[in-house]
Amino acid sequence: MKKFIIKNTASQAEKTFLIDYKSELNPQQYEAVTSIKGSYLVIAGAGTGKTRTLIYRMAYMVENGILPQSILLLTFTRRAAYEMMRRASTVLDDRCQKVSGGTFHSFSNSVLRKYGISIGLYPNFTIMDRGDAEDLISVIRNEMELNKKERRFPKKNTLMDIISKAVNKSLPIEEIVFEDYPQYKEDCPDILKVAETYHTLKLQKMILDYDDLLIYLKKLLETSEEARQKICETYKYIMVDEYQDTNNLQAKITQLLGSESRNVMVVGDDSQSIYSFRGASFRNIMDFPKLFPGAQVITLEQNYRSIRPILNLTNAIIQNAKEKYSKNLFSELEGIQKPIYLDMEDESEQSKFIVHQVLSLREEGIPLNKIAVLFRASWHTNDLEIELQKANIPYAKYGGIKFNEAAHIKDVMAYLRIAFNPMDDISWMRILLLLDGIGSTTAKKISEKIIEEGGKISILSDPVFMNKKFGPSLIELGKLISQLSKSKKKPSSLLESLLEYYTPVLRNIYEDYRKRQLDLDSLLRISERYTTMEQMLTEIVLEPPDTAQTGVSPTDSEDEKLVLSTIHSAKGLEWHSVFIIHLVDGFFPSMQSLDDAKDIEEERRLFYVATTRAQQNLYLITPQLQTQSYYWSNYNPSGYSFSEPSRFISEIDNFYDLIEEGVLEYENNDPF
Repeated sequence: MKKFIIKNTASQAEKTFLIDYKSELNPQQYEAVTSIKGSYLVIAGAGTGKTRTLIYRMAYMVENGILPQSILLLTFTRRAAYEMMRRASTVLDDRCQKVSGGTFHSFSNSVLRKYGISIGLYPNFTIMDRGDAEDLISVIRNEMELNKKERRFPKKNTLMDIISKAVNKSLPIEEIVFEDYPQYKEDCPDILKVAETYHTLKLQKMILDYDDLLIYLKKLLETSEEARQKICETYKYIMVDEYQDTNNLQAKITQLLGSESRNVMVVGDDSQSIYSFRGASFRNIMDFPKLFPGAQVITLEQNYRSIRPILNLTNAIIQNAKEKYSKNLFSELEGIQKPIYLDMEDESEQSKFIVHQVLSLREEGIPLNKIAVLFRASWHTNDLEIELQKANIPYAKYGGIKFNEAAHIKDVMAYLRIAFNPMDDISWMRILLLLDGIGSTTAKKISEKIIEEGGKISILSDPVFMNKKFGPSLIELGKLISQLSKSKKKPSSLLESLLEYYTPVLRNIYEDYRKRQLDLDSLLRISERYTTMEQMLTEIVLEPPDTAQTGVSPTDSEDEKLVLSTIHSAKGLEWHSVFIIHLVDGFFPSMQSLDDAKDIEEERRLFYVATTRAQQNLYLITPQLQTQSYYWSNYNPSGYSFSEPSRFISEIDNFYDLIEEGVLEYENNDPF
């Protein structure tokens, strides 16, 4: 009997391909790109070409005769998916544009429109955006008359945060409230009623919010065998980008989508899992081999971003992680400058050094937008922002609004401005509206009367304004302003008195008052450098960032600004030179994480992410910090005195071999 052997086109010699994959990729990337059948976990270290690998893998599959429509690429932004498909088309041809790509949510929407009837979801359902969802919550809140409770009840945006966090973290609402919103513990029964009513109304009206898209897709794949098989038959090759950022729902959806073909590749880096506060689960990437038994792990280790001395330090940082996939980043990039470590006298010296060094780098030809200052929490740059304004260095801040633009800072400044100039009607309007029972009409009448009387503070005690509801508050406010305006004390002492008055106001007005209190602590520290109120108001209030962001030599380009960024917002980005500030235990890692081993591990990963952003220069700064804080008194009643370097530094045995110590020398012994 004569045998006829039909060759598998997918295994043809590589020379028949349009792309020479071996020459375009390093060996580990090539292995990931050419691994098609089966389940794979690609651990892509920072700067190792993760996106390039996904792009070439799409092209390779298409060149092997796989229908582009049967390839599903799931990402966290539509832009990321479309950009990868566009680049794959550039590498190969337009066939790659036919790959099914998008976010988990957009994919869920399209599938539910087609198959949702299997679980009682009609294809004409509508999707609410965040604003619409909050408005529905507000209607429920008002109808239940929770807005009239004697005790303050969460606002609509806070209620939405609680409900969404419970879904994304797969935790009970009670646990979310107790952990993140302890001030509302007593309101838990009513919060649960709001959540239940919200869920019921959505079903009745056939409307979904963003979280529902994932919930119902998971339900569809789990309960409708017919729909699951059709979906799995359509999408035979699954790829998931940034897998370390998936939540429990997304991980389960990935498992269900790959349940038939088992052709699943997820790409991510366990060492960059830093978004647990959004619901991302570190366990997803660690447990992937359990979801897909027999899955192979491919590790990308060649870094194309940083010079070797920087990678030597980053490898040492993550080496101390309790649980991880082992990897050792290496680079062929030239460079001998070790990371520089500086132990500063205080926060002010830290700020002045950064200003000095940024200007030096700028003179060396490094554009401002190629330099970044990274920090654990937004309030860590409060002192630095003041120094940047004074030096006329333009900056853009990510991961938090600018210090001067924060509502609570504007509140406090308004009190001080009035004490300095009682004719400031704008500031009067602001602080009057902070009082319970006073609306814009009443505030306007009072402020106009004060201005008519030439800034007469005693107007606040006028019998015409002695409403039972807000009269006592006006009298108290009048006493405060009078005390501030007559005092000859230094700004820091005046501010201490003001904060005693304002702290209860802060807690009443802002639901996230605990975070905002940290800004006020910073403002108190900043005020200590000034001898007069006039000086403080001039430098902090009368020169807001926008007016100071001009005149930087040698160009006035609005696009060239120093980058200030939280580390969470910096992930995926890179800069020529990076400063990491406040490397002090209690600040980084944060005080809130010190009692939880899982949180400490995430903080270490956060430090790793920060250090891997640097290409050529990396500066690590530990300022000595001593202060008293209303906020920290919850943890340490005696205040705090943080001066120990971050444990992520001290735990590295050969730290001082990996860095170069920086020492400040002042010209003519004059500290700046």
